[in-house]
Amino acid sequence: MIIMQLNGVSKSFGADEILSNVKLEIKENDRIAIVGRNGAGKSTLLKIMAGEYSYDEGDLIKPKDLTTGYLSQHTGLESDKTIWNEMVEVFRDLVKQEQELRGLEKEMEQAATLSEKKYEQLLVDYDRKQQAFDAGGGYRYEADIKAVLTGLHFHDYDYDTPINELSGGQKTRLALGKLLLKKPDLLILDEPTNHLDIDTLSWLENYLAGYPGAVTIVSHDRYFLDKTVSIVYEISRHKTKKYHGSYSKFLEQKAQDFEQEMKEFEKQQTEIKKTEEFIQKNIVRASTTKRAQSRRKQLEKMEKMERPKGDESSASFSFDINRRSGNDVLKIDSLSFRYEDNLIFSNVDVQVNRGERVALVGPNGVGKTTLLKTIIGGLQPSSGTVKIGTNVEIGYYDQEQQTLTPTKTVLQELWDEYPLVNEKDIRTVLGNFLFSGDDVLKLVQSLSGGEKARLSLAKLMMQKANLLVLDEPTNHLDIDSKEVLEAALQDFSGTIIFVSHDRYFINKITDQIVEMQQDGSTLYLGDYDYYTEKKQEEAELKQLQETKEAVDTQDHRKAKFKEDKMLQREARKRQRRIDELEAKIEELEARLEATEQKMTDPEVYQDHEKALELTKQTGDLKQEIEKLLEEWTALQEETT
Repeated sequence: MIIMQLNGVSKSFGADEILSNVKLEIKENDRIAIVGRNGAGKSTLLKIMAGEYSYDEGDLIKPKDLTTGYLSQHTGLESDKTIWNEMVEVFRDLVKQEQELRGLEKEMEQAATLSEKKYEQLLVDYDRKQQAFDAGGGYRYEADIKAVLTGLHFHDYDYDTPINELSGGQKTRLALGKLLLKKPDLLILDEPTNHLDIDTLSWLENYLAGYPGAVTIVSHDRYFLDKTVSIVYEISRHKTKKYHGSYSKFLEQKAQDFEQEMKEFEKQQTEIKKTEEFIQKNIVRASTTKRAQSRRKQLEKMEKMERPKGDESSASFSFDINRRSGNDVLKIDSLSFRYEDNLIFSNVDVQVNRGERVALVGPNGVGKTTLLKTIIGGLQPSSGTVKIGTNVEIGYYDQEQQTLTPTKTVLQELWDEYPLVNEKDIRTVLGNFLFSGDDVLKLVQSLSGGEKARLSLAKLMMQKANLLVLDEPTNHLDIDSKEVLEAALQDFSGTIIFVSHDRYFINKITDQIVEMQQDGSTLYLGDYDYYTEKKQEEAELKQLQETKEAVDTQDHRKAKFKEDKMLQREARKRQRRIDELEAKIEELEARLEATEQKMTDPEVYQDHEKALELTKQTGDLKQEIEKLLEEWTALQEETT
């Protein structure tokens, strides 16, 4: 069933046309990506779908009861509430129902004071409200909140933390979490992967895979799109075109479509040329003029194809070096960094040789950017050493673009760094980064995030450093610009160490990965896919070891139980023998006493044979008692 349809929708801002005759439809449970260059109108289209922007022409059709949830690029949850109380707001109706149930339960406790009819009515009301509470998810909403907060890496936070004490990135993650908990029929997400580390990205991919409604996403994260969407709409030259399949399938299909369109165009051009030549040769001959006129009419009626336009213009650049570095480029030993009383990381070891590409990965807050800043000398470590090799020249890309001067123009920003270079050459460099004409006279502070990123890359290219230290270089870049950057870095003859959450980019660039933990680092010799395989293996081995330990523990417990049972049986058997021995010894001692008493009788001791017999009996009794006492003593010692 179609839940939203856009027919011929157009939108302009003043004289600038953004969208023209856009067609788009969304069905239940669709997973849709909207892709295109920066400035193509992707965010504008999402705002129209979410009802935040009006449109100039066309129709937007949707059911009246359709619920939509929209997350914009720069949304941050602003609230005076705590993390938990803000999330619980989503389930306000369930909380109210729960309070009503607790009230009914208190009334039911007073059953003795109620009439039978009143009590029966109370039970009916309670049963009805409990079923409604259960059907609405009342018994799992707290678990849902905890699952989302854990997935968005708030599991280490006190849920009573006020939201206004959190960072901008954390507020953005909470805005996403609250939207996911609302579960609208249509989820509209504009760059939802911003501020998410790799673990959280993986969680979000899995969450969206099982989401009960439709999802429409704008994202420049190709890995994320491949994992989440099955339909792609590309916005190019103000219009949309639909493709079925993942993002990678879209790229393949787009290339095939362009090739087919170009073949059809060239075929038609060949046909037109032949027809024109026939007309030119035969129009003046009396015998063939009718045929030529007929061909001319056919040519006039022909619906002529436009040359396929292909991709829009792309940035074009490469990274060169002034001179070659030594083989040992960078060595980090037992590095630690502490900010005031907070330990950021410790015992980090990294060694980088010439030509290597090293990606730093790890959760947000583990200190990846901090490590890069210690490498370039911007921060001093608490302990450990950073050694830069011979002839190493460092070029640094700052994800915050703090090296740019807001009050300068684009041209000044680059030319002031390299005043000896001709203006024409500076303009040529800027043109390669898509700054043409009057664009170079724009103030830096007026540039978009993508434009600032391209300007920073232009400055980095001009530096010709042989060690590139890059902090999230793909942030703010559209997919096309990312691909150009990837190609430039793949051809770079120097060394690269970088931080990125873009898993596709990591796969393309890196040949080794250093995973940072708070208490150390681990080296993986391979790309991102290899790293994930090894992590999966490690997780499986850990689970196997835990299972083995659990089985061993269980086996040990069973063996211990059997041993205890056996010992208990032995103890009971020993105690029964002790009791038997004590009874026997008591009996023998009584007999011994009676025999010895008889021996004092004058009639007995005067009768030599009788006395001898009794003497032998007492000796036998004493010997038997002694033997039993020895056994009794040994058993008593075993017991203690």
